[in-house]
Amino acid sequence: MWLLDSKSLELKLYYDNNIPPYAILSHAWGENEVSFQQINGPRDQIQFHAGFIKIQRCCAQAATYGFEHVWIDTCCIDKTNSVELSEAINSMFNWYRNATECYVYLADVTSLKDFGASRWFTRGWTLQELIAPDSAIFFNKDWIEMGTKTSLVREIAIITKIPIEVLLHQDGPKFSVAQIMSWAANRQTTRVEDQGYCLLGLFGVNMPMIYGEGQKAFLRLQHEIIKASTDQSLFAWTVDGKTYPGPQNQGGAFARSPAYFARCARVVQSTDGGHSEFTLTNKGLRIEVILAAAKSKENLWIAYLDCAELENSRYRLGILLKKSR
Repeated sequence: MWLLDSKSLELKLYYDNNIPPYAILSHAWGENEVSFQQINGPRDQIQFHAGFIKIQRCCAQAATYGFEHVWIDTCCIDKTNSVELSEAINSMFNWYRNATECYVYLADVTSLKDFGASRWFTRGWTLQELIAPDSAIFFNKDWIEMGTKTSLVREIAIITKIPIEVLLHQDGPKFSVAQIMSWAANRQTTRVEDQGYCLLGLFGVNMPMIYGEGQKAFLRLQHEIIKASTDQSLFAWTVDGKTYPGPQNQGGAFARSPAYFARCARVVQSTDGGHSEFTLTNKGLRIEVILAAAKSKENLWIAYLDCAELENSRYRLGILLKKSR
């Protein structure tokens, strides 16, 4: 893990057994961000870059509070090294969770009046950066403190639709795969692949990075979730606000993006018994479900999943299937 010295702004490499306490930055990327190579190069070439000024202000803030080390994603990852990039992405959730303090910099916010309109709340990567840290301090564009994750938690919960107990790491109900996906449904990433990569830590899974694979990254994420979970709410997504995906959809059993889970904030696992296993084989998804013929729809069936909407937990959700032969 590369860390910036908060005073000299020099990068130092630390390994798992000797990582010192550090502050970490969460921000929405803007213009003229400073890369790993640039921070290691001549400073006179980047001293007026907005990204470098942001690094300086963040490190100064950290030094004021006694932190000797800072991690910033723009310059603490060598993105030209595919092995290092993959390791960083797979480790990032834990890096934010293990940070002593997280600084959230909102470059487009002046006061709490425009807090909820910040671009930071619309980005895919900042979802895990919001949830993972135990402690976070929010700063406006002039690096004036606006509050902490704890003091602003009600406002953040309203903006993000993420429950307060999740934001504050409190004990509470176990949230389903569909619910977690719904928190990312309205967020965007610059690269299509990052729709999957940015959610790895939230589901506690790992996978290699293959930039260029496009939507397959989100598909692979769902495959990895299957290996670690029996939560059938993974299949409770919808398309264009419809109740069911429907057999006309050619996407199969898996969603094409987090946006398909936009209506799943209240979808929970059923509580009426054990959850059956399901697996991926070389012929596709092997799953055991209750089937019922769809009324007045010839050759269509309803597969009832092991999940329900919170308000109607007695009634399982179902998806339409069409018999292929």
